Amino acid sequence: MFSRLTRPQAIAVCALPVVALLATAALAPLPFSVAQPGLTADVLGENKGTQVITVSGAPVRDTRGQLRMTTIEATSPDTRVSLPDVIDSWFRTDQAVMPRDSVYPSGDSVKEIEQHNEKQMRQSQDAATQAALGYLGLDDKDVKVSLKLADVGGPSAGLLFSLGIVDKLDGDGTGGLTGGRVIAGTGTIDAAGRVGAVGGVALKTQAAKRDGATVFLVPKAECGDARANLPKGLRLIPVTTLKSTVSSLVALETGKGSVPSC
Repeated sequence: MFSRLTRPQAIAVCALPVVALLATAALAPLPFSVAQPGLTADVLGENKGTQVITVSGAPVRDTRGQLRMTTIEATSPDTRVSLPDVIDSWFRTDQAVMPRDSVYPSGDSVKEIEQHNEKQMRQSQDAATQAALGYLGLDDKDVKVSLKLADVGGPSAGLLFSLGIVDKLDGDGTGGLTGGRVIAGTGTIDAAGRVGAVGGVALKTQAAKRDGATVFLVPKAECGDARANLPKGLRLIPVTTLKSTVSSLVALETGKGSVPSC
């Protein structure tokens, strides 16, 4: 014989599975990474005591100002990101929730991901060198370029590497591409000099401003993202190719010609 539950008791019993389900969902790992502004590095100078760009086989000019590549820092591939972490990041401008697969290759181990990122960086450096030397009309059989940037992986520094090489080989020592400014940016680049989108630009603009930049080069397709939470005093310049980027920076320095904006 069963006793009859009162209405409050029945509601409480029915609610128990729902509460348990919500508690499980709140604590369960989700397929996201939490990202924040990362380090920046001046490709015209040194990073951790090592020159970022070294050129041999051609005269190298003095440079002024800085060309800073930018990064984001994301939770490690094996970090458990839960619902409270996601909710907290939604209400912060210095963090962003990103699908894990957009940050790391799906299904790979931490070691495999590190190897993947290192491979992407090497490919990016090769493409950046080819793009810069091609723009300058130089033969990579004669001119050797070494690029070293510790603790950074992926392809998003490609554009800044190319600009650094161009500035070192074609600058005049009186401002070159920077006009003495601190210029930051992001973007992949292929051997033909085409600039590609990278993601995380809203966080990278914050890293750029934090480290003294007044100008930020952004792939044109990501102008909208870059305008979100744009730090005050940071000017956006959309870019599509290495050639047009150099033209924009020369126009900015000399005051002659138009400088595009987002």
